[in-house]
Amino acid sequence: MTAERTDDRIRYEVSGGIACIRLARSPVNALDLAMVRGVIAALKRAAADEDVRAVVIASAVAKRFCAGLDITELAGPAPDAIRTLVHELYLGLFDAQCELGKASVAAVNGAARGGGMTLAVSCDVILAGASATFGYPEIDLGVLPAIHFVHLPRIIGRHRAFELLFTGRPFDAEQAAALGLINRVVPDAELETEALRLAGTFAAKPEAAIRAGRAAFMRQIDRDYRRRIGEAAEDFCQIVTTAAAQARLRTFAEKGRAK
Repeated sequence: MTAERTDDRIRYEVSGGIACIRLARSPVNALDLAMVRGVIAALKRAAADEDVRAVVIASAVAKRFCAGLDITELAGPAPDAIRTLVHELYLGLFDAQCELGKASVAAVNGAARGGGMTLAVSCDVILAGASATFGYPEIDLGVLPAIHFVHLPRIIGRHRAFELLFTGRPFDAEQAAALGLINRVVPDAELETEALRLAGTFAAKPEAAIRAGRAAFMRQIDRDYRRRIGEAAEDFCQIVTTAAAQARLRTFAEKGRAK
């Protein structure tokens, strides 16, 4: 086993041909630019390692997969800084997953929100612990879950997607499975074991077939997807820099600091 860090808050371990990328930024794994780039760097490292045959993205923080983008990264910075962060999360992450050449599995333990949902759905397979919860709370902050406008209607249907995206309400793992948003629910205590087992199944398949087959699969299901998420990134950036959105974000950030 090798265990290293690509960022202080990203743990990277390889064992049995599987690279496990763990988010480790307490208390909620909020994503800032360095952390997003750390995840992307870990994916690129796994792609380049011939001994790695599959990847698992998980959390080292109990009951929290990822709360999404760090609000302090959105409230106040210059528009160019926000655009860089969002483009890395939307386009940089998508490109890293497309070029991975190996199956990726998300193991969602606890809460996944906003950008945490983006991270999970970038993977090929999503497993969730029984206590996992999901949601798109961006609308309550005056911003948009823009990337999810692209893929969520295709996964669960237009009308159900609209409800989740525009109410911002959380929903549990069983509902996520019923909607087809995740593959299945497993007991919390077995989540990482099951994710590693499934990754091991993919890792045992012929390497060339997985690489070529995954590339062909991505081409067929994601035609024009990258252009549309690029547009979604711009939609997000345009609304997040408005005075109304900035006021809500600052209020939310100040409440968080006061706790």
